[in-house]
Amino acid sequence: MVTATLFFDVSLSLLHPLLGLHIPDGFLNLPVSLFTWIVSIGLIALALNHAQKEYKERTVPLMGVCAAFIFAAQMINFPIPGGTSGHLLGGTLAGILLGPWAGTLVMSVVFIVQGVLFQDGGLTVLGANIFNMGLIGTFGGYYLYKAIRFAIGRNSWRGMLIGVALASWVSVVVASIFASFELGLSGTVPLTVALAAMVSWHVVIGIGEALITVCAASFIWRSRPDLFYDPPRRTLSSSSRSYSIR
Repeated sequence: MVTATLFFDVSLSLLHPLLGLHIPDGFLNLPVSLFTWIVSIGLIALALNHAQKEYKERTVPLMGVCAAFIFAAQMINFPIPGGTSGHLLGGTLAGILLGPWAGTLVMSVVFIVQGVLFQDGGLTVLGANIFNMGLIGTFGGYYLYKAIRFAIGRNSWRGMLIGVALASWVSVVVASIFASFELGLSGTVPLTVALAAMVSWHVVIGIGEALITVCAASFIWRSRPDLFYDPPRRTLSSSSRSYSIR
């Protein structure tokens, strides 16, 4: 029993640098790193293709503003129990404002800049960090938010609020689960230890993610709902009337 407890404590101390989801260099083996790189590069290429075909010129400045906001917000840490801290990931927020494809590009750029300029996560495992925090949060968060919002009421503030809150929280927890499996498959720490530490921490961090995302989305919903990728129908109707008057 003492040996098992000591092994858990040592494994947990090894895992502690990863609790922010930014995996450093040397923590993933070559097969796992290559797999996440291939998936990330493939989805980024698809996102570029879709963005060029589907998005209008007005989306480009919004992408820049969104990237700047998420980058700045990620610099602000909030404390959580256990002596560590968390920060906004922003994938769900990027998805609900820009859609999953443009949102993916924004998140990829944010994590590349963080890794290259601030060493926030390793460069050799950048594919895994983009996959965990960008692609899962953006695609998964957006489609879960959309399903919940449209089920409760596409044009209602309540539907948007519940969708954003749940999608933001779930995206963080799911990202931690994927990161845990990557660490376990790489042999860095036992999978059970990785899951116990990562998920328990990110259940709490996800609450902070949800609160920040809800505050930002609520402000935009009340001031400029047309900036949403799926704006409420009343906004679309108002825009159509204004264009017809012109």
